[in-house]
Amino acid sequence: MVTTLSADRLAELQDDDEEFALVDTRPEDSYESWHVSGAIHFPFGPEEQLDGRLEEFEDVVGDAERVITICAKGLSSGNLATQLESATDAYDVQTVDGGMKGWSGVYDHVEIEGTGDARIVQVQRRAKGCLSYVVGCEETGEAVVVDPTADTDEFTVAAEEADLSIVGVVDTHVHADHVSGGRQLADEFDVPYYLGDRAEERDVEFEYTALERNEVLEVGERELKAVVAPGHTSEMINVLVDDRALLTADTLHVDSTGRTELEFSEDEGEKGARMLYETLHRTILAEPESVLVLPGHVTVTADGEFAHGSPGEAVTTTIRDARTGIDVLNLEEEAFVDRMADAGEKPSNYEEIIERNRGALELPPEDRIELELGPNNCSA
Repeated sequence: MVTTLSADRLAELQDDDEEFALVDTRPEDSYESWHVSGAIHFPFGPEEQLDGRLEEFEDVVGDAERVITICAKGLSSGNLATQLESATDAYDVQTVDGGMKGWSGVYDHVEIEGTGDARIVQVQRRAKGCLSYVVGCEETGEAVVVDPTADTDEFTVAAEEADLSIVGVVDTHVHADHVSGGRQLADEFDVPYYLGDRAEERDVEFEYTALERNEVLEVGERELKAVVAPGHTSEMINVLVDDRALLTADTLHVDSTGRTELEFSEDEGEKGARMLYETLHRTILAEPESVLVLPGHVTVTADGEFAHGSPGEAVTTTIRDARTGIDVLNLEEEAFVDRMADAGEKPSNYEEIIERNRGALELPPEDRIELELGPNNCSA
């Protein structure tokens, strides 16, 4: 009988540089758009027979002795693994439990250095590049969670590992690429849930505590200031921690900016692009050069790699390095607006995700996972 392994265990094997062939059985278009780092492609259906294709499979995996199969949900990959086990004893075969659905829920917790008396943990969602934060006070042990995904247990664990207690939850904006866990996490801990005060203009349909421009949220001895930063969305805020670290969400990434046409689709993002240009040059880049930039996403390539750094390593930059190293920040306004109009493929199912995150659409957990499957495309 074919054994399964969890997606978390697959991540551990990758991190430990274990030798194995990871075989993705999904259709070509699914594989090409988004797959696990290092996966090789051997399309195989959930009811397909291996007869006549064993030699082809051997050519694909080469001299690998250990084979791990993966697909969208574990159906076709399980079928291939079962048939391989029956057809040959040349391989030690396993299949990933839950497939890419399971892989979508793999996380890393990374402590951020250089933040003074603030304790900040970057919670990385490996498959999609979502970056969330637990921001705490060393002295009192209080913490807030910023931009949590719907896998809320990850943030409970991250806080416990850092000896912190969650006293509030902040969403910087109405997310378009993933389902937010902000309201759920706040309910679980019976703590305030915060959005920027312009969220009212997005017709948010649930209760929240509004953070006004430059309002300071005290978390123990730490000060978290709400920095108004429209562009990616109209209600976007960034969070400045003790004037040392800036959580920039989808305003500024380590190698790019957020896109602007997901909310402002009627003019190909021009309105948002002009907002974002002003936000970047009058607000974000006006911060001291030493301020640490902690973005809300890192690009995950079609090959499953982080475009900047590696999973388990802090994804950060500084105001100085962003100003000098990100080409789009050196464009004049009109060129910047033109660049934003060509941001590439949109996130999967982003319209439904927006509706859910502003409270206009209820989703059962299984539908949430389906909506989120696929690459993250929030960078411009």
